[in-house]
Amino acid sequence: MRFILVALLTSTLLILSGCGNKSQRPAGLAESDQLHTKTQSESAEIRQEPQAKLSDLSKPATTNVSFNQANAANEASQAIERKIIRNGNLTVEVASPLEGQRKISSIAESHGGFVVTSEMTQQTSEVNSKPSVSVNLIVRVPATQFDSVVQEIRAAGSRVLQEKRTGQDVTEEFIDMEARIKNQRALETQFLEIMKRAGKVEEALEVQRQLAEVRTEIEKLEGRKRFLENQASLSTINVTLQTPTQIVNAVGFWYNVKSAFADGVDVAAAIVLFLIRAIIALLPIVIFILLPVALIAKSVVGRWRRRRPLTTGSHEPEAA
Repeated sequence: MRFILVALLTSTLLILSGCGNKSQRPAGLAESDQLHTKTQSESAEIRQEPQAKLSDLSKPATTNVSFNQANAANEASQAIERKIIRNGNLTVEVASPLEGQRKISSIAESHGGFVVTSEMTQQTSEVNSKPSVSVNLIVRVPATQFDSVVQEIRAAGSRVLQEKRTGQDVTEEFIDMEARIKNQRALETQFLEIMKRAGKVEEALEVQRQLAEVRTEIEKLEGRKRFLENQASLSTINVTLQTPTQIVNAVGFWYNVKSAFADGVDVAAAIVLFLIRAIIALLPIVIFILLPVALIAKSVVGRWRRRRPLTTGSHEPEAA
Protein backbone atom coordinates (compact mmCIF):
# COMPACT_ATOMS: atom_id res chain seq x y z
CA MET A 1 0.00 0.00 0.00
CA ARG A 2 2.77 2.39 0.80
CA PHE A 3 4.31 1.64 -2.55
CA ILE A 4 1.04 2.39 -4.28
CA LEU A 5 0.65 5.67 -2.38
CA VAL A 6 4.22 6.65 -3.20
CA ALA A 7 3.61 5.87 -6.88
CA LEU A 8 0.39 7.91 -6.92
CA LEU A 9 2.09 10.86 -5.24
CA THR A 10 5.00 10.68 -7.63
CA SER A 11 2.73 10.53 -10.66
CA THR A 12 0.66 13.40 -9.27
CA LEU A 13 3.77 15.52 -8.76
CA LEU A 14 4.99 14.66 -12.20
CA ILE A 15 1.65 15.64 -13.72
CA LEU A 16 1.56 18.87 -11.74
CA SER A 17 5.12 19.74 -12.74
CA GLY A 18 4.34 18.99 -16.39
CA CYS A 19 1.29 21.21 -16.33
CA GLY A 20 3.34 23.99 -14.73
CA ASN A 21 5.96 23.68 -17.40
CA LYS A 22 3.26 23.73 -20.10
CA SER A 23 1.68 26.79 -18.55
CA GLN A 24 5.06 28.55 -18.32
CA ARG A 25 6.21 27.80 -21.91
CA PRO A 26 3.41 29.63 -23.74
CA ALA A 27 4.09 32.71 -21.60
CA GLY A 28 7.76 32.59 -22.60
CA LEU A 29 6.83 32.07 -26.17
CA ALA A 30 4.42 35.00 -26.00
CA GLU A 31 7.12 37.18 -24.48
CA SER A 32 9.57 36.07 -27.17
CA ASP A 33 6.97 36.67 -29.85
CA GLN A 34 6.30 40.14 -28.45
CA LEU A 35 10.00 40.82 -28.30
CA HIS A 36 10.46 39.60 -31.88
CA THR A 37 7.52 41.68 -33.06
CA LYS A 38 8.93 44.69 -31.24
CA THR A 39 12.32 44.07 -32.80
CA GLN A 40 10.78 43.78 -36.28
CA SER A 41 8.81 46.99 -35.78
CA GLU A 42 11.89 48.80 -34.53
CA SER A 43 13.93 47.52 -37.46
CA ALA A 44 11.13 48.56 -39.81
CA GLU A 45 11.14 51.97 -38.21
CA ILE A 46 14.91 52.11 -38.54
CA ARG A 47 14.64 51.11 -42.21
CA GLN A 48 11.88 53.67 -42.80
CA GLU A 49 13.85 56.52 -41.23
CA PRO A 50 16.56 56.62 -43.98
CA GLN A 51 13.89 56.29 -46.62
CA ALA A 52 12.02 59.20 -45.07
CA LYS A 53 15.24 61.16 -44.89
CA LEU A 54 16.01 60.33 -48.51
CA SER A 55 12.53 61.37 -49.54
CA ASP A 56 12.90 64.57 -47.56
CA LEU A 57 16.24 65.23 -49.21
CA SER A 58 14.95 64.40 -52.65
CA LYS A 59 12.22 67.00 -52.43
CA PRO A 60 14.58 69.96 -51.82
CA ALA A 61 16.95 68.57 -54.44
CA THR A 62 14.18 68.60 -57.02
CA THR A 63 13.26 72.10 -55.99
CA ASN A 64 16.88 73.20 -56.20
CA VAL A 65 17.26 71.66 -59.66
CA SER A 66 14.16 73.44 -60.94
CA PHE A 67 15.34 76.66 -59.34
CA ASN A 68 18.77 76.30 -60.94
CA GLN A 69 17.18 75.60 -64.32
CA ALA A 70 15.06 78.74 -63.95
CA ASN A 71 18.16 80.76 -63.05
CA ALA A 72 20.01 79.31 -66.03
CA ALA A 73 17.14 80.23 -68.32
CA ASN A 74 17.06 83.78 -66.92
CA GLU A 75 20.81 84.12 -67.32
CA ALA A 76 20.57 82.85 -70.92
CA SER A 77 17.81 85.33 -71.70
CA GLN A 78 19.84 88.13 -70.16
CA ALA A 79 22.98 87.02 -72.01
CA ILE A 80 21.12 87.10 -75.33
CA GLU A 81 20.13 90.74 -74.98
CA ARG A 82 18.58 92.08 -78.14
CA LYS A 83 20.84 94.34 -80.18
CA ILE A 84 18.79 97.01 -81.95
CA ILE A 85 20.31 99.88 -83.92
CA ARG A 86 18.03 102.93 -83.59
CA ASN A 87 18.51 106.08 -85.67
CA GLY A 88 16.50 109.24 -86.23
CA ASN A 89 16.25 112.24 -88.58
CA LEU A 90 14.67 115.52 -87.53
CA THR A 91 14.13 118.82 -89.36
CA VAL A 92 13.08 121.58 -86.95
CA GLU A 93 12.31 125.26 -87.43
CA VAL A 94 13.92 127.56 -84.86
CA ALA A 95 14.15 131.33 -84.55
CA SER A 96 17.95 131.21 -84.22
CA PRO A 97 19.74 128.12 -85.59
CA LEU A 98 22.95 129.03 -83.74
CA GLU A 99 21.11 129.20 -80.42
CA GLY A 100 19.36 125.94 -81.28
CA GLN A 101 22.75 124.38 -81.96
CA ARG A 102 23.89 125.18 -78.44
CA LYS A 103 20.65 123.77 -77.01
CA ILE A 104 21.02 120.50 -78.93
CA SER A 105 24.62 120.14 -77.74
CA SER A 106 23.61 120.67 -74.11
CA ILE A 107 20.73 118.16 -74.48
CA ALA A 108 23.08 115.50 -75.85
CA GLU A 109 25.68 116.06 -73.13
CA SER A 110 23.07 115.98 -70.37
CA HIS A 111 22.00 112.49 -71.50
CA GLY A 112 25.53 111.13 -71.80
CA GLY A 113 25.89 111.75 -75.55
CA PHE A 114 27.98 113.99 -77.76
CA VAL A 115 27.92 115.91 -81.06
CA VAL A 116 29.80 114.17 -83.88
CA THR A 117 29.64 116.89 -86.56
CA SER A 118 28.17 120.38 -86.84
CA GLU A 119 27.79 122.28 -90.13
CA MET A 120 26.28 125.69 -90.83
CA THR A 121 25.16 126.98 -94.27
CA GLN A 122 23.68 130.28 -95.47
CA GLN A 123 21.35 130.74 -98.44
CA THR A 124 20.37 134.10 -99.93
CA SER A 125 16.78 134.32 -101.09
CA GLU A 126 15.77 136.32 -104.16
CA VAL A 127 12.67 137.69 -102.49
CA ASN A 128 14.22 138.57 -99.14
CA SER A 129 17.66 140.08 -98.90
CA LYS A 130 18.22 138.54 -95.47
CA PRO A 131 20.04 135.17 -95.83
CA SER A 132 18.53 132.04 -94.32
CA VAL A 133 20.75 130.04 -91.97
CA SER A 134 20.57 126.28 -91.49
CA VAL A 135 22.60 124.08 -89.14
CA ASN A 136 23.08 120.33 -89.56
CA LEU A 137 24.04 118.30 -86.47
CA ILE A 138 24.86 114.61 -86.04
CA VAL A 139 24.36 113.53 -82.42
CA ARG A 140 25.21 110.19 -80.71
CA VAL A 141 23.31 109.36 -77.54
CA PRO A 142 22.83 106.15 -75.50
CA ALA A 143 20.12 103.91 -76.94
CA THR A 144 18.22 103.96 -73.64
CA GLN A 145 17.96 107.78 -73.86
CA PHE A 146 16.92 107.89 -77.52
CA ASP A 147 13.23 108.69 -77.00
CA SER A 148 13.92 111.29 -74.31
CA VAL A 149 16.47 113.11 -76.47
CA VAL A 150 14.12 113.15 -79.47
CA GLN A 151 11.32 114.63 -77.37
CA GLU A 152 13.60 117.38 -76.01
CA ILE A 153 14.84 118.22 -79.52
CA ARG A 154 11.23 118.51 -80.70
CA ALA A 155 10.49 120.87 -77.81
CA ALA A 156 13.53 123.03 -78.62
CA GLY A 157 12.03 124.17 -81.96
CA SER A 158 8.90 126.01 -82.94
CA ARG A 159 7.76 123.46 -85.53
CA VAL A 160 8.87 120.01 -86.68
CA LEU A 161 8.99 119.78 -90.47
CA GLN A 162 10.22 116.21 -90.78
CA GLU A 163 10.74 113.30 -88.39
CA LYS A 164 11.90 109.78 -89.18
CA ARG A 165 12.87 106.92 -86.86
CA THR A 166 14.42 103.64 -87.93
CA GLY A 167 15.35 100.46 -86.07
CA GLN A 168 17.38 97.44 -87.15
CA ASP A 169 17.54 94.22 -85.12
CA VAL A 170 21.07 92.75 -85.36
CA THR A 171 20.74 90.21 -82.53
CA GLU A 172 21.00 87.22 -84.85
CA GLU A 173 24.07 88.60 -86.57
CA PHE A 174 25.66 89.39 -83.20
CA ILE A 175 25.11 85.83 -81.93
CA ASP A 176 26.49 84.46 -85.19
CA MET A 177 29.59 86.62 -84.76
CA GLU A 178 30.16 85.24 -81.26
CA ALA A 179 29.78 81.64 -82.43
CA ARG A 180 32.15 82.14 -85.35
CA ILE A 181 34.74 83.80 -83.12
CA LYS A 182 34.50 80.88 -80.69
CA ASN A 183 35.04 78.38 -83.50
CA GLN A 184 37.98 80.32 -84.87
CA ARG A 185 39.54 80.47 -81.39
CA ALA A 186 39.24 76.69 -81.07
CA LEU A 187 40.78 76.28 -84.53
CA GLU A 188 43.63 78.59 -83.52
CA THR A 189 44.32 76.43 -80.45
CA GLN A 190 44.42 73.31 -82.61
CA PHE A 191 46.88 74.88 -85.02
CA LEU A 192 49.12 75.89 -82.13
CA GLU A 193 49.14 72.31 -80.87
CA ILE A 194 49.92 71.03 -84.37
CA MET A 195 52.79 73.50 -84.71
CA LYS A 196 54.35 72.19 -81.49
CA ARG A 197 54.36 68.67 -82.96
CA ALA A 198 55.57 69.71 -86.43
CA GLY A 199 58.80 67.88 -87.29
CA LYS A 200 59.65 69.56 -90.60
CA VAL A 201 60.15 73.17 -91.55
CA GLU A 202 57.69 72.89 -94.44
CA GLU A 203 54.98 71.60 -92.13
CA ALA A 204 55.64 74.38 -89.60
CA LEU A 205 55.45 77.02 -92.33
CA GLU A 206 52.19 75.62 -93.68
CA VAL A 207 50.64 75.55 -90.21
CA GLN A 208 51.85 79.10 -89.57
CA ARG A 209 50.26 80.28 -92.81
CA GLN A 210 46.92 78.73 -91.90
CA LEU A 211 47.24 80.14 -88.38
CA ALA A 212 47.75 83.63 -89.81
CA GLU A 213 44.58 83.25 -91.90
CA VAL A 214 42.61 82.17 -88.85
CA ARG A 215 43.86 85.13 -86.81
CA THR A 216 42.99 87.51 -89.64
CA GLU A 217 39.47 86.10 -89.71
CA ILE A 218 39.22 86.49 -85.93
CA GLU A 219 40.22 90.16 -86.17
CA LYS A 220 37.59 90.77 -88.86
CA LEU A 221 34.87 89.10 -86.82
CA GLU A 222 35.83 90.96 -83.65
CA GLY A 223 35.85 94.26 -85.55
CA ARG A 224 32.36 93.60 -86.88
CA LYS A 225 31.20 92.60 -83.40
CA ARG A 226 32.58 95.82 -81.87
CA PHE A 227 30.86 97.83 -84.60
CA LEU A 228 27.51 96.20 -83.88
CA GLU A 229 27.94 96.77 -80.16
CA ASN A 230 28.79 100.43 -80.73
CA GLN A 231 25.87 101.01 -83.08
CA ALA A 232 23.44 99.25 -80.75
CA SER A 233 24.65 100.99 -77.59
CA LEU A 234 24.70 104.50 -79.14
CA SER A 235 21.90 105.82 -81.33
CA THR A 236 22.50 108.37 -84.11
CA ILE A 237 20.24 111.41 -84.54
CA ASN A 238 20.62 113.70 -87.57
CA VAL A 239 19.16 117.13 -86.73
CA THR A 240 18.61 119.98 -89.21
CA LEU A 241 17.83 123.41 -87.75
CA GLN A 242 16.56 126.11 -90.07
CA THR A 243 14.84 129.47 -89.89
CA PRO A 244 11.11 129.69 -90.59
CA THR A 245 10.24 130.08 -94.28
CA GLN A 246 8.61 133.46 -95.07
CA ILE A 247 5.44 133.47 -97.14
CA VAL A 248 5.52 136.21 -99.84
CA ASN A 249 2.29 137.76 -101.12
CA ALA A 250 2.39 137.29 -104.92
CA VAL A 251 -0.63 139.50 -105.69
CA GLY A 252 -0.60 143.18 -106.76
CA PHE A 253 0.24 145.63 -109.54
CA TRP A 254 3.81 146.30 -108.52
CA TYR A 255 4.49 142.59 -108.17
CA ASN A 256 3.27 142.09 -111.76
CA VAL A 257 5.42 144.98 -112.99
CA LYS A 258 8.42 143.57 -111.20
CA SER A 259 7.74 140.12 -112.65
CA ALA A 260 7.40 141.56 -116.18
CA PHE A 261 10.66 143.52 -115.82
CA ALA A 262 12.40 140.42 -114.49
CA ASP A 263 11.06 138.42 -117.44
CA GLY A 264 12.31 141.09 -119.90
CA VAL A 265 15.74 141.05 -118.32
CA ASP A 266 15.80 137.28 -118.58
CA VAL A 267 14.83 137.39 -122.28
CA ALA A 268 17.43 140.07 -123.07
CA ALA A 269 20.08 138.11 -121.22
CA ALA A 270 19.08 135.00 -123.16
CA ILE A 271 19.39 136.86 -126.50
CA VAL A 272 22.81 138.25 -125.59
CA LEU A 273 23.97 134.84 -124.48
CA PHE A 274 22.70 133.36 -127.77
CA LEU A 275 24.63 135.90 -129.83
CA ILE A 276 27.79 135.34 -127.79
CA ARG A 277 27.48 131.61 -128.24
CA ALA A 278 26.85 132.01 -131.99
CA ILE A 279 29.93 134.21 -132.40
CA ILE A 280 32.06 131.84 -130.40
CA ALA A 281 30.74 128.91 -132.46
CA LEU A 282 31.37 130.70 -135.81
CA LEU A 283 34.82 132.01 -134.88
CA PRO A 284 36.66 128.75 -135.68
CA ILE A 285 34.86 128.60 -139.04
CA VAL A 286 35.91 132.15 -139.87
CA ILE A 287 39.52 131.57 -138.82
CA PHE A 288 40.10 128.20 -140.41
CA ILE A 289 37.84 128.36 -143.49
CA LEU A 290 36.71 131.85 -144.52
CA LEU A 291 39.99 133.62 -143.78
CA PRO A 292 42.15 131.24 -145.88
CA VAL A 293 39.58 131.40 -148.72
CA ALA A 294 39.60 135.19 -148.60
CA LEU A 295 43.42 135.29 -148.71
CA ILE A 296 43.55 132.89 -151.63
CA ALA A 297 40.89 134.89 -153.50
CA LYS A 298 42.76 138.14 -152.87
CA SER A 299 46.02 136.71 -154.19
CA VAL A 300 44.34 135.34 -157.32
CA VAL A 301 42.64 138.66 -158.04
CA GLY A 302 45.92 140.52 -157.55
CA ARG A 303 47.76 138.30 -160.03
CA TRP A 304 44.96 138.63 -162.53
CA ARG A 305 45.10 142.42 -162.31
CA ARG A 306 48.86 142.47 -162.77
CA ARG A 307 48.65 140.34 -165.92
CA ARG A 308 45.88 142.34 -167.55
CA PRO A 309 47.99 145.49 -168.38
CA LEU A 310 50.64 143.29 -170.01
CA THR A 311 48.14 141.72 -172.35
CA THR A 312 46.68 145.05 -173.33
CA GLY A 313 50.16 146.49 -174.06
CA SER A 314 51.14 143.62 -176.41
CA HIS A 315 48.07 144.06 -178.62
CA GLU A 316 48.46 147.84 -179.17
CA PRO A 317 51.60 147.78 -181.48
CA GLU A 318 50.03 145.23 -183.77
CA ALA A 319 47.08 147.53 -184.14
CA ALA A 320 49.39 150.45 -185.08
